[in-house]
Amino acid sequence: MCGIFAYLNYNVTRDRRFILDILFNGLRRLEYRGYDSAGISIDSSSSQSDPNGQFFDSALLPLVFRQEGNIESLVKSVYKDVESMELSLEEPFSVHAGIAHTRWATHGEPSPKNSHPQSSGAGNEFLVVHNGVITNYEVLKQTLIRHGFNFESDTDTEVIPKLAKYVFDKANEEGDQTVTFSEVVLEVMRHLEGAYALIFKSRYYPNELVACKRGSPLLLGVKEFSEDISGGASFLDLKISENGYPKELFLSSDASALVEHTKKVLVIEDGEVVHLKDGGVSILKFESDKGKHGSALSRPSSVQRALSFLEMEVEQINKGHYEHYMQKEIHEQPESLTTTMRGRLKHGGSCKGKTVLLGGLKDYIKTIRRSRRIVFIGCGTSYNAALAARPIVEELSGIPVTVEIASDLVDRQGPIYREDTAVFVSQSGETADTLLALEYALENGALCVGITNTVGSAIARNTHCGIHINAGCEIGVASTKAYTSQIVVMAMLALAIGDDAISGQGRRDAIIDGLFDLPNKVREVLKLDQEMKDLAELLIAEQSLLVFGRGYNFATALEGALKVKEVSLMHSEGILAGEMKHGPLALVDENLPIIVIATRDACFSKQQSVIQQLHARKGRLIVLCSQGDAASVCPGGSCRVIEVPQVEDCLQPVVNIIPLQLLAYHLTVLRGYNVDQPRNLAKSVTTQ
Repeated sequence: MCGIFAYLNYNVTRDRRFILDILFNGLRRLEYRGYDSAGISIDSSSSQSDPNGQFFDSALLPLVFRQEGNIESLVKSVYKDVESMELSLEEPFSVHAGIAHTRWATHGEPSPKNSHPQSSGAGNEFLVVHNGVITNYEVLKQTLIRHGFNFESDTDTEVIPKLAKYVFDKANEEGDQTVTFSEVVLEVMRHLEGAYALIFKSRYYPNELVACKRGSPLLLGVKEFSEDISGGASFLDLKISENGYPKELFLSSDASALVEHTKKVLVIEDGEVVHLKDGGVSILKFESDKGKHGSALSRPSSVQRALSFLEMEVEQINKGHYEHYMQKEIHEQPESLTTTMRGRLKHGGSCKGKTVLLGGLKDYIKTIRRSRRIVFIGCGTSYNAALAARPIVEELSGIPVTVEIASDLVDRQGPIYREDTAVFVSQSGETADTLLALEYALENGALCVGITNTVGSAIARNTHCGIHINAGCEIGVASTKAYTSQIVVMAMLALAIGDDAISGQGRRDAIIDGLFDLPNKVREVLKLDQEMKDLAELLIAEQSLLVFGRGYNFATALEGALKVKEVSLMHSEGILAGEMKHGPLALVDENLPIIVIATRDACFSKQQSVIQQLHARKGRLIVLCSQGDAASVCPGGSCRVIEVPQVEDCLQPVVNIIPLQLLAYHLTVLRGYNVDQPRNLAKSVTTQ
């Protein structure tokens, strides 16, 4: 949802224009997360203080710029304000700390006053950017009002900088003149409840930043240069210490905003406080029981953490020759599926059967086979992917399989047992409802498996084992390639679980052969692009669309309808074809467009019957069928037919969803809506 970004240059001279460009570009990389307003904070002039560091001139007041609307509106507003304030864009800074934010409204409507950074008051003594929700903000707000603080916004975030100011003032009143920035933040954390990632900037601590998190994602990126940067910067083996080397430090909600600057990153863990000061990075661990007794602020010990290398290329976050990220990601699916399967499928020799190797599960596969139940848990598209994979997991494992919407499971506290295997499916690995369900399953002693697209995400870190889908960076809010890769990963999971059953070897071999050929089938179905654009032109003025599916393709109906509604803003509904006569049939007339998925599988004859019944009621039918089946599903050419390649039944949802993805894309473009950032939606849903 919200995106937070920060940039600190140390012993690297950068002018104000460069710093602004870095912050704005960081926000642009986070746009896809969803937002309705944005803001930044930079320094008004180069930092200077007396030898004791206690005097702060009014000229050093941090500047805050906030704007409703898109990032380009913010950019124009900032440059206009900078000009009116007669600030030089060429003013150099050898050290400078700037913070930036894109806001997705949760408390208070989109407006400049509700945008971030939020401030402690008129003097901007403490500034905060925040991703998440503070659940006890009302109690904190009333307490701070009693202590004389005035609130200007409707947000939950505003309590945080004001609480920091209160903690700082209190420490100074008690004579603690040496209170550090990180100690102030640790004390603030002690009072906060909810999920958050925070970056603090303060007038009292110039050129320092402090970041912390609980639940919401946050990464640190480090780019360090040799002492001689005049002949071109060279990277060193990194020691994030106060070594005096010129360096640039970045904080971001997402790796996509870091990869163009550095690949050396640290995934900040829950409860960690990261303090950037004098070119060094210190990491402290928040302990809730410390500081409760006595007046002194806690002084926690530091934590040693290793940097990791970001497995991402800048090309992955660019559109290339495509007009939109969604279009690019739809057409990338042959490659993303190949990457998902790479190294995991084995042909076997002359006397050895074909097999699947999932390294992340090798120590747990026997435990999964002994489970009394497998529970797939996800939200939105991830839930639909699990639903598509459920039949093949049941078939090959012989274990009962249920699929749960994460929020519903938590709401009703559904039974999870020690003998269960709970599989958590999430593209980002940070979905708030799925994380709460994971916490609930861990408390109940279940074996927890993660299926995510993000290395180092909360789900990847907190599950016992898992599978990375390797679909590559997905920027478009509407998930496309992650969905198909999730289905393939869960099909491979089914193959791995059932690998010990001799009786199913023929079926498993056929599926593995189908997986090897799947990228070619996807390339073939992508040739329907123009046909789906033509169909979109016929549907452009429609208000509603029904999609009927059955068996493996009930999930395809749900996902296809979801794609249409979330990006083209047309009402669409995925319906189980077996339920047609139990209500939905009343909607059928000659005007309502209806898509029926009727590819060859065990449910084909039943879908033929559905088509006949809809046709008898003069339904306006669009039938998605296997190649060569047009005459069987649509006698006399009475409806529009879309033919797709035939694959193994459990893999057919991967092929069948692509025409519907293309339809949703073209409908959105033709209707003039934003494909990559649909109205009111966010890519990474980090709040409940």
